[in-house]
Amino acid sequence: MQNHLHELVQWPAGPLLRGQVLGYRGFRFGVLGTRRRLMVPDGVVKVMVGFGDPVRVVDAVGPHHATRAVSMVNSVRTRAAVGEHTGSLHGVTVLLTPIAAYRLFAVPLDEWGEQPLDPADLLGEEAARLAERLAECDGWESRFALLERVILARLACGPAASCEVMWVWRRLWSDAGRVRVEQLASAVGWSRRHLERRFREQVGTTPKALAQVCRLQAALHRLDTGWSVARAAAEAGYHDQPHFDRTFKAMMGCTPGQFRRDRAVADPADSRDFLPDQVTSVLLQDRRG
Repeated sequence: MQNHLHELVQWPAGPLLRGQVLGYRGFRFGVLGTRRRLMVPDGVVKVMVGFGDPVRVVDAVGPHHATRAVSMVNSVRTRAAVGEHTGSLHGVTVLLTPIAAYRLFAVPLDEWGEQPLDPADLLGEEAARLAERLAECDGWESRFALLERVILARLACGPAASCEVMWVWRRLWSDAGRVRVEQLASAVGWSRRHLERRFREQVGTTPKALAQVCRLQAALHRLDTGWSVARAAAEAGYHDQPHFDRTFKAMMGCTPGQFRRDRAVADPADSRDFLPDQVTSVLLQDRRG
């Protein structure tokens, strides 16, 4: 596989959207052959609006169903996915906190599942109009500015987010998933069952499942900076390395060693993560994920 065109632009959200929109990403890739990327569970909702050829996305752990589309919305995942494309990949991606996505689309996130969604299922005819307007823009900066205006307008009339859910979501990330759900429920004055119901509604998964994603990210960050697997697993809160290996395989569809090897040989131009201090993807080499 050889790239013959590569353009990648990362752009921060404006001050009115910081903390809700985690950033924008503009991309244009042209490849000879097939390009395959493992997308890591990272707790983020990604809205991709494409202008080029379609992308095929399949679950990396149990690849029973594939989605093929030019544009898609990816919800919070607890298992990795593999995205692949041949030819031209051109478009923009918006990175959202789950709670911002809940407000933006006004649809409970527990109705989404983990399969990519067609933006038209969430936005109706507005999705196609937005894609056309973005494609007609004269550059990345104007595209990002248009997205800011659209998002601000939709958030202004979207449902309110729960302060308790936002607090729990932030606490899980600040503690890298190493906090008991009972403690979180007690801290916000809710029962565990009520917390889980409201959290699923506005985040798309349970606090326990998101805690597993947070722990995985903590371990991946340490592995990426050269820690041994055993030390990274222990510091991230896993009982032992076998426990980490089993959990890693169940969530990623590969071993820690395979993932490290793919990260180590990736072209720096292809290995920029979506978010700082998180490991969000890796371009796959020879293995199938």
